[in-house]
Amino acid sequence: MKKITFIGAGSTIFAKNVLGDCLLTEALNGFEFALYDIDAVRLKESQLMLENMRDRYNTSVSIISYDDRKQALKQAGYVINAIQVGGYKPATVIDFDIPKRYGLRQTIADTVGIGGIFRSLRTIPVLFDIAKDMEEVCPDAWLLNYTNPMASLTGAMLRHTNVKTVGLCHSVQVCTKDLFDSLGMDHEGTEERIAGINHMAWLLEIKKDGIDLYPEIKRRAREKQKTKHNDMVRFELMDKFGCYVTESSEHNAEYHPYFIKSRYPELIDELQIPLDEYPRRCAEQIKNWETIRDGIINNQNLTHERSNEYGSRIIEAMETGRPFMFGGNVLNTGLIPNLPAKAVVEVPCAAVKNQIMPCYSGELPEQLAALNRTNINTQLLTIEAAVTLKKEAVYQAAMLDPHTSAELSMNDIISLCDDLFEAHKDWLPAYH
Repeated sequence: MKKITFIGAGSTIFAKNVLGDCLLTEALNGFEFALYDIDAVRLKESQLMLENMRDRYNTSVSIISYDDRKQALKQAGYVINAIQVGGYKPATVIDFDIPKRYGLRQTIADTVGIGGIFRSLRTIPVLFDIAKDMEEVCPDAWLLNYTNPMASLTGAMLRHTNVKTVGLCHSVQVCTKDLFDSLGMDHEGTEERIAGINHMAWLLEIKKDGIDLYPEIKRRAREKQKTKHNDMVRFELMDKFGCYVTESSEHNAEYHPYFIKSRYPELIDELQIPLDEYPRRCAEQIKNWETIRDGIINNQNLTHERSNEYGSRIIEAMETGRPFMFGGNVLNTGLIPNLPAKAVVEVPCAAVKNQIMPCYSGELPEQLAALNRTNINTQLLTIEAAVTLKKEAVYQAAMLDPHTSAELSMNDIISLCDDLFEAHKDWLPAYH
């Protein structure tokens, strides 16, 4: 029996989306869906939900929960990673609260920045442990990584393990449609070209019937910027640097040195930047889960339509040989020549029989490559820190982060990192 293993299956809604998609995929009939999570209660809830969906949509699939990760991984063909090491409490709360004492404010803190760095440092050791298990019990499996920080985690796996890994996000497939919807334009029939790094890939070209749509997009965007809306940071970046970026304004507000500035506090309101957005979102999701839990878990009539997540379609393509194109995070093997070779880039990829083939994207416009490199610098040093366990590399990663370095002195950055080392010590290996 072929097997898909979901690590972090206690993320019930996300498991519903990805494995629900797999249930609706005929090529995956007869598969085992193996579930693993360190939270036994959430794991059981996901199992009950998926069993109800299985009984409704595809009785050929078996749903099995495991309390032993290695057994869950044994003989898997595909492994889906959706873990969050340290959780919302205490880890995410710490990532926001301690920097705030230094006057360093964040919105999401899961990609770069001081929050993204320490999220990486907590997660990479766990991924390396998963990799050891995979190398032993499913050495030919593909790891589909959904966990952030995407570039750092995927890069660590590709450069320091033997596990075949691709990073998957949600932003590429909705980027153009969301932009067009916000501007009142028709998205149907458009042709796009997107490349860059995760959360900062660029809509390089957008055409319809051979006509460049960027002039009209920028005209409408300038009009829209005259009144407040929730995508103002991305429109500012497009106006100043020439292209629209894939991930949301709340994310990109903290990837650059221009937006969250104690010297210009008025920018927060002017550009509608939601400080502390991720903790607020987490708290709301936890509250909502309390009210919808029973309706999701015990609902024998629970419905599902195939989502726009890439996972099931990639597995389908690798099983059938029918190609599927997607935006994937892979090592930069010359795919974008003006970004570093060690970087993980987000480029068009083709999933085909048993493999994933990244596509050459060419050089980015130099100003966009430069913005990407500012984030890549921190990502590469964060991976180095996780591998060498040197505090110095962590300090340097933080000092090179665009937002952190724009707000704090070098000595304050070092002091902040030391405070975070102490607060996260239960989740980190010993650094020296």
